[in-house]
Amino acid sequence: MVDVHPEHAQLQADRIYLGWQYILLHPDPGPPPKRPSPAEDEPVPEGPDPDLVRRERLQEDMLNRPVRIFRMFMLVVTVLIVGVAAAGYLNWSFALLGLVAAGGVAAICSYALLQGDRAVRYRIYEQQVRDDRKRQERDKELFRAQEEHAQRYREWQEVKDRHDRQLTWYAVAVPDEIDRIDVAGGTLPGWSALITLLGATRLYSGGHLTVLDLSEGAIAKDLIELARRGGDDPLVWVLPVDLPRLDLGATLKPEAFADVLAHVVSVSEEHRSTRDLSFDNAILERVLEVLGENATISQVTAALRALAQVGDPRDDLRYGLITAPQLERIGTLFGRGVSDRVVIERAWALESQLRKLETLGTQAVRLPPARLRVVSMDRQAGVFGNRVLGTYVATALTHILRQSPASDRPWYHTIIVAGADKLRGDVLDRLMDACETSRTGLVLTYRSLTPTVRERLGRGHAAVAFMRLGNAEDARVASEHVGTEHRLELAQLTETISDSLPGLNGGYTSTISQVEGREEAQGESRTDLAEDITESTEWGKTADKIGEKERVLQRSREFLVEPHQLQQLPTTSVIVTDATAKGRRVRLADANPAILTFPKTTLGELEDVREAVLSVDGPKEPEGDGDPPPNLGPPPERLDWRKQRQ
Repeated sequence: MVDVHPEHAQLQADRIYLGWQYILLHPDPGPPPKRPSPAEDEPVPEGPDPDLVRRERLQEDMLNRPVRIFRMFMLVVTVLIVGVAAAGYLNWSFALLGLVAAGGVAAICSYALLQGDRAVRYRIYEQQVRDDRKRQERDKELFRAQEEHAQRYREWQEVKDRHDRQLTWYAVAVPDEIDRIDVAGGTLPGWSALITLLGATRLYSGGHLTVLDLSEGAIAKDLIELARRGGDDPLVWVLPVDLPRLDLGATLKPEAFADVLAHVVSVSEEHRSTRDLSFDNAILERVLEVLGENATISQVTAALRALAQVGDPRDDLRYGLITAPQLERIGTLFGRGVSDRVVIERAWALESQLRKLETLGTQAVRLPPARLRVVSMDRQAGVFGNRVLGTYVATALTHILRQSPASDRPWYHTIIVAGADKLRGDVLDRLMDACETSRTGLVLTYRSLTPTVRERLGRGHAAVAFMRLGNAEDARVASEHVGTEHRLELAQLTETISDSLPGLNGGYTSTISQVEGREEAQGESRTDLAEDITESTEWGKTADKIGEKERVLQRSREFLVEPHQLQQLPTTSVIVTDATAKGRRVRLADANPAILTFPKTTLGELEDVREAVLSVDGPKEPEGDGDPPPNLGPPPERLDWRKQRQ
């Protein structure tokens, strides 16, 4: 077989890895053929068969019993004749005549008995000859059968060796021509596995990664440890604690900054129109014109308080948040009358929302370069406050991408937004467009398929991945998107490991607070991804146990993509759909990063490995036999290991 094992294969920078597909190209040949032996048949005795001799003797004795009795009678008559003649009662001439007659009859009977014994011996001899001939024929057949068995065993051994050597886990990847990956459904451990695998393969192939974790579940914790093991020093912000040290958006122009803040304010008003958003944007632009290019959020909120006539402006003057000329100009920005009341109401709403960002960038420090950046939300903070912070980070990233030139290499910089369903639809649209024009890879994960998510799922040149969908309606939508006619193969190992997966413990540890005094020089880069996964991630620490199960649990079952099946998917299972030149592909993958450490896992995709194997082994079946069977309805009844437990 072609040597495509992980220790010899390399990560391909133009592939986005989403998991591994369990496939057995060579089925198990079963037990070896049984060796034929004489013990299987009725044994052939070396000498005369004692039972046959006994039967023949018994039969001959039964047939000759009258002859023996008559011979005995003749002998008795002979003795009587001799006795009578000796006693003088009979003349010897008559006695001699009687002796001749009686003795002749006895002799004839003895001869008949002798002939019977000869006949018995001849029949026994004939049977022994036939047995010898049969033994020789059986020996020839046994020799011929053993030769055939040896040939069959050699063929079985070849098939068995091919089965034992074959790869069982093939990489499931999409080309970097894909602009975006939408992940629908899933649990926090499942997201952790997928993001760890996807992020690690991007980092170890030389890329950069930014993770915006809105899930509040610390799903990138293993990825951070893996990046450290690989020689990087990730930057981790935990908001709102690290908000003063977050300088994201500090270099934006006033127009872009006003747009970012307007979207942040609209986070709680899902049904607002574009007109309302532009009205907020106009207010903020005029306020920023008064404050200048380097205005901070605290200055903006002070100006909005003055515009909304909230509080005492002298306090803001005393703290230096606003100057007297600026206060005077703000008072004359808008006219008087009815419209003034509308401006006051909107300014008050803007100020109440932006107060959550007042500390943004107030303690910004010089950050060393890092290939992994993680911005997360503290689960102990308020839900609404986290949505405001997440919207700000996503919108600021969008404007930075819009101002950046297009990358020469697609997916060189990858952005992962976990819990993207917490963002407004227009925020997602702008982020998608910015990533597409700048050739930045984008991965969006959604917990539920809300109407906003359904409108954007798979839109454009995007791949869609479905994980476990607990909601029945979401499962129905997903099955219709994939197609219920597709038949997928699920490894027993995936289900077994999924049942034993622990939950996510702990949270992120901020590295921004420790950035001062830290050396900028990076450690020596490591390239052994499998070893790093084993030593630095929770998935890899159980790789030995998983690997032991992988050697035992080599069974799989098929299922159709139906709603109830999608609700029962294992935690790390991912159904990946993407469009290719040959048509749309639907594949089932396991996103468990520890699978990379298995000895029968390859970084090559199934199609490439199959072509390589056929090119070496040569086609052994007619063309088309290796293709998957067409979907002609429900699959036939198959063995299901789960039924054995009942």
